[in-house]
Amino acid sequence: MSVRRRTWKNGDGSQGEAWIVAYRDHAGARRFKSFAKKRDADAYHKEVWVDVRRGIHTADSRSVTVAAAGKLWIETSTNAGLERATLENYAQHLELHIVPLIGATKLSQLTVPSVRAFEDRLTKDRSPTMVRKVMRALGSILADAQERGLVAQNVVYSLRRNRRKDRTARVERRQRGKLKVGVDIPTPDEIRAIIAHLQGALRALLLTAIFTGLRASELRGLRWPDIDLKRAILHVRQRVDCYQQIGAPKSVAGERTVPLPPLLVNTLREWKLACPPSHLGLAFPNQRGNPHYLTDIVRRSFQPAQVTAGVVNAKGLAKYGGLHTLRHFYASWCINRRVDGGLELPLKVVQARLGHASIQMPVAIGGAELAAAEQALLA
Repeated sequence: MSVRRRTWKNGDGSQGEAWIVAYRDHAGARRFKSFAKKRDADAYHKEVWVDVRRGIHTADSRSVTVAAAGKLWIETSTNAGLERATLENYAQHLELHIVPLIGATKLSQLTVPSVRAFEDRLTKDRSPTMVRKVMRALGSILADAQERGLVAQNVVYSLRRNRRKDRTARVERRQRGKLKVGVDIPTPDEIRAIIAHLQGALRALLLTAIFTGLRASELRGLRWPDIDLKRAILHVRQRVDCYQQIGAPKSVAGERTVPLPPLLVNTLREWKLACPPSHLGLAFPNQRGNPHYLTDIVRRSFQPAQVTAGVVNAKGLAKYGGLHTLRHFYASWCINRRVDGGLELPLKVVQARLGHASIQMPVAIGGAELAAAEQALLA
C-alpha cells in the first residue's frame, strides 16, 4: 500500500499532477484511487489501511449505488416467494423514502455517521413507525449487497449495535408506548355492548374474531372443514390476503388450533345453516361465495355495531378502526386473571393461540374453564 505522485504533460504544454493511492483489498485485488492533493491521498491511505485490515473495505469502482442495490434486493425478495403485499411495501420503502434521499450514494461511501444523518432526515417528516421500517429495509438492502460482494460491511447493523450501548433503544420503546385498554383495546364493557349489537351475516365472523383472536386474513380464509363444532375447536390452515388470494398462514406458527367457547359454537351452528354456498368452502363468504373484503367487514358491520352500542369517540364515530383491536382484546382476555374474567393463560400459550410462537404449545385450559371465562365476560 503506497501513495505516489504522478505527473504528465497536457496538450497545451502545462504539467498535470495527481496523487495515487495504490493498495490491495482484502481479496487481494489491486486497487487505485487518485487525488488532486497529497493530504487527501494521505488521509484516504490511512483510512483504507485500517479498513482493509478489518476486512470492511469496498473499492468505489466495485461498489454500486443504494438505488441499484435496492433493485437487486427487490429481485432477491421476489425470488424468495414473498407475498405480493410484502413486496409492494418493500418497493414503497425503497422508492418513496430511500432513493430520494440517498439513492445516488455508493454503498462504499455509506458510513455510520452518514446513515445516522439519513435516519435523522427521515425523522423530521415521517412517523417513528415508518422510520423503523425504512431503516430495517436499508439494513436488508445492505445485507443482500454484502452477500453479493458489493459491500464489505453493513453500517446499519453497526449503527444498531452502537445504539444498544446507550439509552436510545429504551427511548424508542418508550416512544412506541404500550397498547392501552380503552384506547387501543376495547374494554370488557365495550365488548359486551358490541356483541349485543352485532347483526346480520357478519355477526358470526365478528364473534369468531372476539373469541379466537384470529387475524382478519385468517378469518376471511376460514373454511367449514377447519371448524370442528363437536370438539369446539377450529384449525387455522389458510388465509386470504388483501388481493383476495388464498394462501398458507403467515408463518409456521400461524398454522394452529384454537378452542371455541359455547356461545361461539352455538352461533356457528346457527350460521352454518344460513351460510351462503361457497365453492371455496368458506365459513364467512359473501353472497357470491368468495371472501369478503376487509373494508366491507369493518365499514358494514364492525363500525356500525360500535356506533349503535355507543362505543364512539368525541366525534360520534366508531372508536376502534379495524379488526386488529379485537385480536388485541382476545390477547388481553387470555392473559387477564380469572378473578377478573380472564383465562389467565401462560404467555407462551397465548403466543401459540395468536400464531406468534415458534413452537406449538398445548391448549392449557379445558372447555369448562373457557365457558366460565365466557360467562364472566358476558355477565
